Amino acid sequence: MKKYILIIVTGVSGTGKTTLGTALAEKLQIPFYDADHFHPAENIAKMSAGTPLNDEDRKPWLESLAAKLEESKSSGGCVLACSALKESYRKILSIDPSIYWIHLKGERDLIWERMKARKNHYMKAEMLDSQFATWEEPNYGYKLSIDQTPDSMLMEALDFLKK
Repeated sequence: MKKYILIIVTGVSGTGKTTLGTALAEKLQIPFYDADHFHPAENIAKMSAGTPLNDEDRKPWLESLAAKLEESKSSGGCVLACSALKESYRKILSIDPSIYWIHLKGERDLIWERMKARKNHYMKAEMLDSQFATWEEPNYGYKLSIDQTPDSMLMEALDFLKK
């Protein structure tokens, strides 16, 4: 019997991946990891300058996240918040067939307003359009609308995990 749970919360920047991921991890009593904290300094500098990362920039970062997911299996699992905009990125993170994928979706204008309100974040609101252009919507996992309260999103995500 499996003794761990792996959850990956995806979506463009500003959708609430960290908010939902933190709440899920707290409720399930497992660690939460924000993929943003695993970026090497070069990637952060590039994004801070308003330059989107390319696939070459992302590959070592995604591989380190996949290793973190694998490592967490021995201690009960984890929740990972990661944009994972392309299918090729999600393939790197797919270290286990039992991963629960939760994809956060919302209207660009709502996300834009949220991003403009954020302080001290290296991801600039102006980069949102590049995120939407890169997003390859998956045909698996759970699609969760962000047009609701964080508590409602948490309850909906927990219902999905029970299935």
